[in-house]
Amino acid sequence: MTGSILIVDDDPVQRRLLEAAVTRFGHAATVVDGGAAALDVLDGPGAREVSVVILDLVMPGLDGIGVLKAMRERDINVPTIVQTAQGGIETVVSAMRHGAFDFVVKPASPDRLQASIANALKVEAVEGEVKRTSRRRGGLLTFKDMVTHSPAMDRVIRLGQKAAASNIPILIEGESGVGKELVARAIQGSGDRRSKPFVTVNCGAIPDNLVESILFGHEKGSFTGATDKHTGKFVEAHSGTLFLDEIGDLPLDVQVKLLRAVQDGEVDPVGGRSTVRVDIRLISATHRNLLQQVKDGKFREDLFYRLNVYPIFVPPLRDRRDDIPYLVTHFMEKVAPADPRHRLQGISAAALAVLQAYDWPGNIRQLENAVFRASVLCEGDVLTTEDFPQIRAQVEGTVNLDADGVSPSASLPLDTEPGDAEASSGEAAVAIQPDPLARLQPRFGTLRALDERGNVRALADVELEMIKLAIDHYNGQMSEVARRLGIGRSTLYRKLKEYGIDPETGRVDRLAS
Repeated sequence: MTGSILIVDDDPVQRRLLEAAVTRFGHAATVVDGGAAALDVLDGPGAREVSVVILDLVMPGLDGIGVLKAMRERDINVPTIVQTAQGGIETVVSAMRHGAFDFVVKPASPDRLQASIANALKVEAVEGEVKRTSRRRGGLLTFKDMVTHSPAMDRVIRLGQKAAASNIPILIEGESGVGKELVARAIQGSGDRRSKPFVTVNCGAIPDNLVESILFGHEKGSFTGATDKHTGKFVEAHSGTLFLDEIGDLPLDVQVKLLRAVQDGEVDPVGGRSTVRVDIRLISATHRNLLQQVKDGKFREDLFYRLNVYPIFVPPLRDRRDDIPYLVTHFMEKVAPADPRHRLQGISAAALAVLQAYDWPGNIRQLENAVFRASVLCEGDVLTTEDFPQIRAQVEGTVNLDADGVSPSASLPLDTEPGDAEASSGEAAVAIQPDPLARLQPRFGTLRALDERGNVRALADVELEMIKLAIDHYNGQMSEVARRLGIGRSTLYRKLKEYGIDPETGRVDRLAS
């Protein structure tokens, strides 16, 4: 018996239709009328019973994208099927970027909806087994366990190894999904506190009114609902390592107490009469620009300099594409023990070319989810481009799948290193270094320097293409586009006008060609 299906839709007719369909498929249904109500269920005591979410994208108040963002911030990993009356590629891409499992266009046929739910439940079941297998393996993590062969990660590893030999505060910076916690665990596993506790806190996932209690603890009866004494994460991590993820999301009033804890090694439990001494190794992480947060008055300057003693920047996956073949193999191997009846032999060269051409805005976390889903739902014994439909749709035309050395029939066997010259079973292995023809193909997120005749392109053409790419990459956020391009907003809007780009929407599909 599976758990319930959470249906989220502001349209009462649509809710009734979906509830009837889900019940007819043999599942229990929980129905809510909006995004806020959905998060209440996913945060509540019945959250464990929810196996799949069917989420409408267009709703008043908190819309579907808002719910997906909140689920990611709170680390709620329930497969989510989004439904929309507008089936445009932009809508679908946006939902997938924010973690949606699948999408259906209203009115969805019963067969399509049933297949989507079945796939989501299958993936969830295997994912649960993967997590149980990982917990049973346990063990410490060191830098030798990190799956990387990229020069871009060499600096990260060197800095991490040096940091492991001391107890100074570390700030790990990088986009969401790049593996900041993995680096923190490798530092802990390589230092003299390796056998001590490693306690993690996602600061962005804690309600503001509970942050202080969760970090520093509270006494029984110190506030409504405090029925027992709680030690807090600082005390839990005593003698070990405390990892504060998304530290840029901490409220300013809590930052004051955190500064004292870092400076003096003391915490004040809520409602407590005395301070508690703690001995911890503090590692913080953020995807935000903390220095800008300081300038904006959202982060204390004195705390910033206390935390930023030893900064480590983890590069995004698009800057370390050489790692993708190794990561794909690693993620496929993680699925194998959990789903022994469906043993994959490898991935086709064409599929790997698609994965390497994509920019991965969600970084390694997004790649892992894509490979995991494809591995579970693949009907053959080799992953192909057909198993990555959303990724393929976004890179179509940016990678030549028929170029020499990227034949769809070639594959990378699971038991073969991506750089090996030969592969088993007589199939051609995919080398990490692309062949000369493949190198001439522009990758997704890059610009062509030469035109079709081999001449250097006009500067104006390249500038226009760069502006288009930036608007698309930063989802039309013009302030961020201007900042990343290194120009002022007024200059950006002037160029938009010159090139005939609509400054109100910034939509790439409306750009002048």
